[in-house]
Amino acid sequence: MRDGTADDQPVRRAGRVVPVYAVTGGRTRSAGKELPVEALVTVTHSGRHAADLQLEYRTILGLAAAPVSLVEIGAALQVPVGVARVLVGDLADAGYVAVHLPQVGGDGAPGPEILERLLEGLRARSG
Repeated sequence: MRDGTADDQPVRRAGRVVPVYAVTGGRTRSAGKELPVEALVTVTHSGRHAADLQLEYRTILGLAAAPVSLVEIGAALQVPVGVARVLVGDLADAGYVAVHLPQVGGDGAPGPEILERLLEGLRARSG
C-alpha cells in the first residue's frame, strides 16, 4: 500500500528505533477490505476488555473510546496511514473496534463535514 510515505521508515519510540514493517509483522495491507483514511473507528465492548495486546493496538483502543479517524490514529502513533490501516484492520477482524465508513456524495468523495472533521482532528494532534 502506498500512501505517499515509505512503509519501511523507522518509528522512534522512547529512545529506540523500530522499523514500521515490524509493527505490522511485515504486512502492508490489511486482510480485510481497504479502509479510507476518513473512516471513523470506535472501540467495541470486546475491545474494552482486550488483554495482552501490543502497545500500538492498546493505544488505538484507547483513542477509539471516542470516534477517531484513521488519519488521527496514524498521527497519534506517528506511523504512516498505511500502517494504521493494517493495525485497525487487525482490531476490526478481531471484533475489538468497529469501523464506520463515511457517507460519500454522488461523486464518491467524502462530504465537506467529514473533511472538516479530519482537518480539525489533525490540527488538534499537531498543536
